[in-house]
Amino acid sequence: MSFAKHIHELSLMVLAAPTLLSGQTASVQAPKIWDDAALKGWATPIAALGVRPAQFTSAEYYAVPADNLKTYPVYRPDKEPPGYWEWLQKQKPQPLVDASKARNRGDWIKSGEAAFHSLDEIWRRRGGPEAIRAARNVAGYDGVWTLQDGTVPRLRWVVTAGGVRLGFIACAGCHSRLRADGTVLWGAPFGVQPPGSRRFAPTLPPPSAWPDPPLLREPSPITFWRVSTVPWAPDPRIEKVRDMNDETFAAVRADLGPSFLVGSNVITRIHGSPFYTTKIPDLTAIHFSRYINATGTHRLRGPEDIARYAAFVSGADPMEFGEYKILTPEMRRVRFHYADEVLYALGMYLMSLEPPKNPDVAPAALVARGREIFSREKCVQCHVPPNYTSGKLSLAQGFTPPADHPNQADIVNTSVGTDPGLAMKTRKATGFYKIPSLRGVWYRPVLLHDGSVASLEEMFDPDRLKPDHVPGGWKGPGVTKRAIPGHTFGLALNTEDKKALLAFLRSL
Repeated sequence: MSFAKHIHELSLMVLAAPTLLSGQTASVQAPKIWDDAALKGWATPIAALGVRPAQFTSAEYYAVPADNLKTYPVYRPDKEPPGYWEWLQKQKPQPLVDASKARNRGDWIKSGEAAFHSLDEIWRRRGGPEAIRAARNVAGYDGVWTLQDGTVPRLRWVVTAGGVRLGFIACAGCHSRLRADGTVLWGAPFGVQPPGSRRFAPTLPPPSAWPDPPLLREPSPITFWRVSTVPWAPDPRIEKVRDMNDETFAAVRADLGPSFLVGSNVITRIHGSPFYTTKIPDLTAIHFSRYINATGTHRLRGPEDIARYAAFVSGADPMEFGEYKILTPEMRRVRFHYADEVLYALGMYLMSLEPPKNPDVAPAALVARGREIFSREKCVQCHVPPNYTSGKLSLAQGFTPPADHPNQADIVNTSVGTDPGLAMKTRKATGFYKIPSLRGVWYRPVLLHDGSVASLEEMFDPDRLKPDHVPGGWKGPGVTKRAIPGHTFGLALNTEDKKALLAFLRSL
């Protein structure tokens, strides 16, 4: 159990104590998520600026109504239960998370599990008849992957006050592993596309108009620029896009790298860069960390911080860094947010997850030998058992933190030499990479912060340091061969020792 989980369980016991002593049953309320005092020390300063990114105030955040709407499965039309659509039309809006029924930690986790599986993106809801007809037309489902029960995991029906709308899945869209047998490993990085599937939703007509956020209402070149520009250290490859028209941008788009998904396990989030990207994280291991994101952009002190981060990436982001402002004044406001109970339940659920166990562990003697090598090679200094991480921050190459850095207690003053681009040249540039947990490393589809390594074998292959190496994972826009630098620990092991070490790592 992580320190954050332990402290939070103690806090819940304290909250519940009066109820237990009185013999009564009462709900345990969700805390205020967007709290000014908690936000004050939450974000890590930007390395080049020495200032934390700005946050919306609590007053700005809560000025708009909270969203808490239950969603319902979208079935492949030929698998839809008889009468389901007619039944759905008669439903009234219901809360996705009912805080009045949460009386203990287990209730919050259960509510969070349901929310993680079914939460939709508020701004993408579509109520137009064309979109709904397309979602219910079996002709559009050729090659669409479905669950064993015939449901489509990327879509949901949302019952709103204005009728049934088509929704698109939120958290689980990236953080779930779809398996060939029609089941899902929730919280895991995406993995490979299941055999026999070509897409995860039917083809839908384009929306007649984009709703909020207004970022998407701008021409594509400007949107691309706002996602990745670093005004204090401009990248010419990104800056040149700003003044392009749509036609020119479309012609050079492939050379710039994708804005969002790269393959199936690497993503460029807002504040990142298609040239310095990051892998989709494994949320089953998040409670082993003290920080969120590969560069430790935000502290992780408990489920409330996961809730805050979910709010942050869902629209509560003013995109301000000291004197630098990415958004226009009209764009800079919170347009929607999820209810505190929804976000808190998500945080509780994710903090409860554990990485899956490897069903095919090597013989015990080989694993034991690998454990000895892991200790002998001093891997335990950073990847401390039993969580196999210290939870601390290592330096990116080229960064020397000031002595009064607010995260000083968690800084390991050495660098493992991995590519510093994400941590030094983006708006996520804290100057650090967090030390990941090795729990569950056996099933992760890509490794290192940029997802350039596709297996443990490649990770411990000294040939990956050569310029003619072909990365098994992310390569970069227009790149076919390049070295994967850094983390040279274990590269000099002989064949037998390496075999034992990998067997041990795959047992974690």
